[in-house]
Amino acid sequence: MNFKWFGLPRLYGDSCPLESLACFLTPKRITFAEASKQIFDPCKVGDTFGPTWWTCWFKVTLKIPESWRGKAVHLLWESDGEAMVWRDEQPVQGLTKEGEKTSYILSECLQDEEPHSLTLYVEMACNGLFGAGQGSQIAPPDPNRKFSVQKAELVVFNGDVRELLTDFEMLVDIVKELGEEEQRGYQALFTVNEMVNLCDPSDPSSFAKVHSLAGTFFNQRNGESQHTVHAMGHCHIDSAWLWPYEETIRKCGRSWVTVIRLMEKNPEFVFTCSQAQQFQWVKSWYPGLFSSIQHYVKKGQFIPVGGTWVEMDGNLPSGESMVRQFLEGQRFFNKEFGRYCKEFWLPDTFGYSAQLPQIMQGCGISNFLTQKLSWNLVNTFPHNTFFWEGLDGSTVLTHFPPGNSYEMKGKVEDLVKTLKNNKDKGRANHSAALFGFGDGGGGPTQLMLDRLRLVQDTNGLPKVQMSTPDELFTRLQADSALLCTWTGELFLELHNGTYTTQAQIKRGNRQCETLLHDIEIASSLALYRNNTFPYPAEKLQELWRLLLLNQFHDVIPGSCIEMVVEDALKYYEDIRSGGAALLRDACEALVAKGSSMAVFNSLPWERLEVVQIQEGAEKSGLALVRASSIGVSPVKDTPPVTPVSVTVQADGTVVMENGLLKTAINREGTLASLCLISANRESISDGCLGNQFVMFDDVPLYWDAWDVMDYHLQTRKPVAEVVQPVHVVSPGGLRGSVSFTLRISDKSTITQEIIMDAMCPYIKFSTEVQWADSHKFLKVEFPVRVRSPNATYEIQFGHLQRPTHRNTSWDWAKFEVWGHKWADLSEHNFGVSLLNDCKYGYSVHKNTMTLSLLRAPKAPDATADMGIHHFTYAIMPHTRSFQEASVIQCAYNLNFPLRLIQCSPDTVPWSAFSVTSQAVVLETIKQAEDRGGVLVVRLYESHGSSVTATLRTALPVREAWVCDLLEKQDPNQPVPVTSEGITLDFNPFQIVSLLLIM
Repeated sequence: MNFKWFGLPRLYGDSCPLESLACFLTPKRITFAEASKQIFDPCKVGDTFGPTWWTCWFKVTLKIPESWRGKAVHLLWESDGEAMVWRDEQPVQGLTKEGEKTSYILSECLQDEEPHSLTLYVEMACNGLFGAGQGSQIAPPDPNRKFSVQKAELVVFNGDVRELLTDFEMLVDIVKELGEEEQRGYQALFTVNEMVNLCDPSDPSSFAKVHSLAGTFFNQRNGESQHTVHAMGHCHIDSAWLWPYEETIRKCGRSWVTVIRLMEKNPEFVFTCSQAQQFQWVKSWYPGLFSSIQHYVKKGQFIPVGGTWVEMDGNLPSGESMVRQFLEGQRFFNKEFGRYCKEFWLPDTFGYSAQLPQIMQGCGISNFLTQKLSWNLVNTFPHNTFFWEGLDGSTVLTHFPPGNSYEMKGKVEDLVKTLKNNKDKGRANHSAALFGFGDGGGGPTQLMLDRLRLVQDTNGLPKVQMSTPDELFTRLQADSALLCTWTGELFLELHNGTYTTQAQIKRGNRQCETLLHDIEIASSLALYRNNTFPYPAEKLQELWRLLLLNQFHDVIPGSCIEMVVEDALKYYEDIRSGGAALLRDACEALVAKGSSMAVFNSLPWERLEVVQIQEGAEKSGLALVRASSIGVSPVKDTPPVTPVSVTVQADGTVVMENGLLKTAINREGTLASLCLISANRESISDGCLGNQFVMFDDVPLYWDAWDVMDYHLQTRKPVAEVVQPVHVVSPGGLRGSVSFTLRISDKSTITQEIIMDAMCPYIKFSTEVQWADSHKFLKVEFPVRVRSPNATYEIQFGHLQRPTHRNTSWDWAKFEVWGHKWADLSEHNFGVSLLNDCKYGYSVHKNTMTLSLLRAPKAPDATADMGIHHFTYAIMPHTRSFQEASVIQCAYNLNFPLRLIQCSPDTVPWSAFSVTSQAVVLETIKQAEDRGGVLVVRLYESHGSSVTATLRTALPVREAWVCDLLEKQDPNQPVPVTSEGITLDFNPFQIVSLLLIM
């Protein structure tokens, strides 16, 4: 609001130039100790610095005029780069023009004993609050952009003018929001008019009288029934987005040190802050600041929230990854701050899995705050405060701030919007308002606090109280009897392109989740097979934390700049290389060394599987291996009951058969037929082709990497140009396969090997795509001979159904959905499943099953997905239900390969764990945190059934106890260990964790 027309004097009075300003540039982000030793060259206001992502350090020498005694003195600094003030070798203030922080307070009231001459340092990042996009915020960064300092001077701050400006601003906004026709709106307008008449800009003594008039208005109180807004300072900082991870560290420092300064001046100020990773960064880079944070956490002003390592994506991480987000986060918060978080805090992710309520409850969390569903493109979500019921029936109290923002500014419009938008009026009379600049950091300002303080209890507006999440949820819980319940996933009707964008990141995530799973199981078994084996707890934590970091809600979805993609892929490579060594050491500890071959199976069921023996071993080529459940098995020749036959027809079609399946493959790689032999049932719909690649135009309205719009479906174009027709690669026996190459466009090609293995109930499609298109979407379709109103998709620790029709707007909004390792379309006694090893985007409309493969957005990464891609998917027709047909197990088999180990010739098969019920999956085996000699095993019911299962083990288990997902032992739930094993009762989709004491 511009108040020049009021004739008020300036906010800043006298000014004085700096004594000197000098700088040096560096391409690196360095410590203060290193920076202060550099040679600084003279510079002046208006000079430019850069390029993008460099850092310019300034040495600021200043002298405050003697005549400014008794006045408030600020260093006024305006730059288009984010900056941090350093004083006495410590960070003291963030300066960000975009975040309305342009001054550092040198003195509130200059006294003789205060230093009048001093030297400061200013660290300026050559990027703005939202990176350095060229032309628009989400455009790829401009690598050659230059940045400048527009102001650098000493000024006298007129606090009484600030008071009047805030009074006028809030009153005028009340007029705007309430209107002159409402009594309070008219009273506000009348008050403003009186203030203008009374104010004499040439006579500062009139300011107090003007302020008193405003005070009279604002001190007219509300009634007891008025809605209460729980105001909480907030500073959402994306751990990476339009800037790299390293810059986020400095964003945290700049933002949080400013918060500490505000707390020193405003003892009522409460600030909420999530993401343990960011606290860890600050602890490492700014230990003095971290100590201050710990102090204010104890005082109850700086509130760690969320309980997770980062604010992860709510859809794509596996169930175990989500558990580890909370395990690492909650343990960090408890260690550093002596408290566990009671609320999950995820305001800006792109949808929320139906298993999150159970995972939250298992991690000591019963409350949930978010707001992203306000972005729904099609349907308005009907609640702001409600109970969210998850897949297993677990419920959490959930609140969506009605203002639909996590970066409010404390303005009247924020408060009115919070009141008016509340969809649960009558059921809930309390709401949160999160204020502070966010996404790129920045956080609250003194002006925001002044605004909120002014209207904390003003008639006509909701009541405002500075509050904590615990206070908010306690009030909501006390009045929760009439709240509604929402059951199932919270599906965001937007940003569904993030299920596919940046395929290499998604592949890295899936592969690393698999690798860490296998390392933990192999290491746990090695502890009891080899008493000299050291469990690699510290290294595993390091690798897990890298994986969890990459699951941040702008990284694994692919909605980040190229620099972040490069960092993420490097971290995956670090996990692979470090993890490969750990897995090798653990596997070698399981067997005696030798020249023969064995396989390690990390899954809780026996497997009969064709494996490729690597070149250079005693054996090479293919072998059909029978692998023990979670254990080691020697590689022995196992002849298949029915070998694979491969027959080339006269028309070039290739027919493959393995006794379970028979398929006919056309010259362009499409399936003309896929028959389930036992049922004599054709899977491909009449007149259609399976494995049909299709291309779509993919130009979203704005959010390029994020969105795929429904109108793209009207641009479907089959990929049909054959570069190399189908030809035989493996002639049969243990494996039959054919290969072909198609041209997608003049820039892109697909080469695929279609593989049929002996004894395998699915056909694999091993795919290489050379991808160089722009704004295109590549998918593969399987029109199947199945009719059902719903399809089933795997999610974390379970599955759920979504419609195959578009009857309502809620159905239509799910034209592109997410799933994990499999999706299934079944009618009674027959169905078809689509499996994959690294994809997450699906669509099942009517009888066509579609897997989304690759996108090609141009913002914020202009090179997104360009290059060579490798992935595998599979098609699996089946009789009976998908549960009875072992679809879940087959999808695990596709994603968790048998691991080859060299062993001695006398190695015998050995199984460490198995489960008696096919419905129960033993997902995780690991060493308990901080408890040697104790294992954690995590199981879940995967069919959606109530079942009793027995966990059998060859390990010397003395005691078994139920524990939560944070591995806290429940003293009231010992589990009997008998000669048969450990017997457990499961409800549908229930997760059960046990501590096994040896």
